Amino acid sequence: MGYTYKRAGIDDLDLLTETRITVLRAANGLSESADMSEAEKTSREYYERALADGSHTAYLVFDGDRFIGAGGVSYYTVMPTYHNTSGRKAYIMNMYTAPEYRRQGIAIKTLGLLVLDSLGRGITDIGLEATDMGRPLYERFGFEAAAGEMYLTEQAISRLRKG
Repeated sequence: MGYTYKRAGIDDLDLLTETRITVLRAANGLSESADMSEAEKTSREYYERALADGSHTAYLVFDGDRFIGAGGVSYYTVMPTYHNTSGRKAYIMNMYTAPEYRRQGIAIKTLGLLVLDSLGRGITDIGLEATDMGRPLYERFGFEAAAGEMYLTEQAISRLRKG
């Protein structure tokens, strides 16, 4: 198929933000009536900042003039470890393919572009959060579930805030 994979720039801000909201709705099982105004505002601000400072790379996929897919990778740094002496990490996110274009290799090619971008920066600690639908794709690419990570729950945060 003759799809075009375009590295996104600041001129793609509207499409990136719109796609982010679509992904958030799908990943969280939200209806079209759910208020996404705050997420839309902060996502736009994130893209403006991160595209300007190079801490995010995104690809947009088109079939002619029609937008059909996207994916992004955010770059950040944590304290260095024995296995990651630079402390630099990449986090793949916002993977999306329009429903009628799924299972045609678009997502795996987009994922490959994002991983290559990360490797080109010397970053080998690359992670993501997989939905049930996306997990087989990521496993086929070579991602594995990581043991040992824990996250503080919203319930615990609420309890701590109450004192």
